[in-house]
Amino acid sequence: MGALHAGHETLIKTARAECDVVTVSVFVNPLQFGPSEDYSRYPRTWPQDLTICDRNGVELVFAPPVEEVYPTPQLITVDVGRLAEHLCGKFRPGHFRGVATVVLKLLNITRPARAYFGEKDIQQLVIIRRMVSDLNLPIRIVGVPTVRESDGLALSSRNKYLNAEERRAAPALYRALHDAASRIRAGEHDVSKIRAGALTLLAQSSLIRVEYIEVVDPDELQPLESIVGPVRIAAAVWIGTTRLIDNISAEPN
Repeated sequence: MGALHAGHETLIKTARAECDVVTVSVFVNPLQFGPSEDYSRYPRTWPQDLTICDRNGVELVFAPPVEEVYPTPQLITVDVGRLAEHLCGKFRPGHFRGVATVVLKLLNITRPARAYFGEKDIQQLVIIRRMVSDLNLPIRIVGVPTVRESDGLALSSRNKYLNAEERRAAPALYRALHDAASRIRAGEHDVSKIRAGALTLLAQSSLIRVEYIEVVDPDELQPLESIVGPVRIAAAVWIGTTRLIDNISAEPN
């Protein structure tokens, strides 16, 4: 959605290393924003985005106006089913329907052989992979690991909303996820205990309001009660008026 940063640049570099031609789409998609969300103030940094694309040898930047992507009211959308029932989908009704719909449109327009998405939004990645599989699209979806600041905070276009005090508090999200993963690797199987430990860490900052922290299966993102194999630990928090998401994978030893 633009406001490109080093995380997006890693997507481009990964594609550049694996593909003959690289296209970047830049489109702030109104269909995935709720009525009270930040569509109008979402950061748009078009000159900076072009500079990042240019220095990484991108052949084509596709940045259509809204009227080109949605020339008429969008009556047909992509139903993503239970993949959107938990995590962010629980708190943002219709969000992933909007994401899947616009991604399908962009894939049909640009016709890539591969499409690269960051693991930071793991629910988005899982949904897009399943959409491509279920709808028999001839595209390979490639997940790229999350890029982080030195203190662990996942790079995000929304990080620029944080003031100095909020930015200092933000790495607690990654620390909480890391603590949960450490408990799993140490042999803890009870998800309620794992969540309790992470919530205790997050509660140490009065600036952080937890929206959710869940342990889910990696394929369909359904909440678990006990750990028996690989999982994803995902969370969303509010710091001031800024919503941040993050996730990491974990597996018992």
